[in-house]
Formats: sequence, C-alpha cells, structure tokens
Amino acid sequence: MFISFTLSCIISIWIAIALILFPIQLFISAPYGRHTKTTWGPMISNKLGWILMEGWALVAFWSVYIVYFSYNSYSLFFAGLYTFHYINRSFIFPLRTNTKGKEMPLMIALSAMLFNSVNASSIGYFLSNVTVYPENYFLQWNFLLGLPLYIFGFYGNYKSDDILIKLRKPGETGYKIPKGFLFRYISCPNHFCEMLEWFGFMLLIWNLAGVSFFIWTVSNLLPRALHHHKWYLQNFADYPKERKAVFPFVL
Repeated sequence: MFISFTLSCIISIWIAIALILFPIQLFISAPYGRHTKTTWGPMISNKLGWILMEGWALVAFWSVYIVYFSYNSYSLFFAGLYTFHYINRSFIFPLRTNTKGKEMPLMIALSAMLFNSVNASSIGYFLSNVTVYPENYFLQWNFLLGLPLYIFGFYGNYKSDDILIKLRKPGETGYKIPKGFLFRYISCPNHFCEMLEWFGFMLLIWNLAGVSFFIWTVSNLLPRALHHHKWYLQNFADYPKERKAVFPFVL
C-alpha cells in the first residue's frame, strides 16, 4: 500500500511537469522531423532514433509488467493493446517511412526514452500489481466507450501516417500537402487520432498511470500539431485555409 501511495505521488508530480511544459512547447517546437535543428548536439539517423525511443516503451513496460505480473484477463488484454500500438510505432512505422538521409538530434531520442521510461513502467506496474478489474468489467461504461475510441484512434493514426508516407516517392525528401480522410478538416489527424487512442486507453485501464500518459500525450502532440499547421501555412501558398490544426472545426 505504501509503495502504491508513493508511486501515486510521483506520478502526480510527473503530471504537474507535463502541465508546466505544455505552454513552453506552444512556443518551442521539438527539433525533429520538419522542425529538425542541428544546434541540439549530435545527430543520429531518423529511423534509428525513432526505433530507439519508441522501442524503449516496450522494454520499460514489459520489464515491470513481468516482474509484478498477477494473472488477470483484462490486464493481459490491455497489455496487448499497449504492445500492439508500440510494435507499430517502434518498428513498422519507421521502416515504412521514406526518410533516407534524414537525421534527428540524439538528445530528442534520449529525452523520449526518459519520457517512455516513466510512463511505460508506471502503466506496467499499475496494470500488473495495482488496478483490480472485476469479471464483468467489459460491461462498465468506461470500457464500452474506451475500446471503440482506442480502435478508431489507432486506425485513424495508422491511416493518416499511411497517407503521409505515400506522399513521398522513393528518393524524395520534400513535403507535400496531404489530402483525403481527416486531412480534409485538419492538418494533423495523425496527432488527433493518437490523442483519441490514448484517451480511449485511459478510460479502459482506469488508473492514474493512464491519466498521466494521456496528459503527457496531449502536452506533446497538441503543441506539435499547432506548429505543423503553422508550418504548412507558411510554406504552401495554396494550403487550404479552411483546415484547422488538430480538432475539426475548432482548433
């Protein structure tokens, strides 16, 4: 009980850090992708950096989950959903991208690994050793709402990434205006859908670790989506003016 209480305090502090960093990130874009800067120290391959920082989420999660594992079918199901997402983000997504020759600061990869260490390990611990799910949990409102939100969020994130990836032909490195699917309404449906996905996951697992992860996801992705939208408007004179940044018809 003491360990759980202490961990809850640590996660609460972690949430407070995300809230503090959020307004800062509205003005300073993370220097990778189209916002890459070489002034942040040593550079590494974009694909390698992506595999390292996202793959670490799987290592951190399962290192804790296995140690404290206590059988519960819901816990295993949620662990499977988490793993499913990160297999795609860690390996499938970077290997599909046409980013040959692109680099990112090593500092960004290391920062993301720290981020994933805290969030992934806390989710693994809460799922394996803290949160208790009753047999009829699948009938509760948060499960009934959370699962379709997670599924649609994952699908929308994958579909949006697929559209972005296919904009580039082999050998191309530039950027183009994405079209179709949710790009009709917003500049960054990949970020919108990933936030939706983790909101659904937060409802599903129903614990403080899920809340923390969702808040950190929004803290990182919402500012990035706004920076992307501004970048599109600055770099494409014919960019659709009716598009919002991340929330259809709103923002």
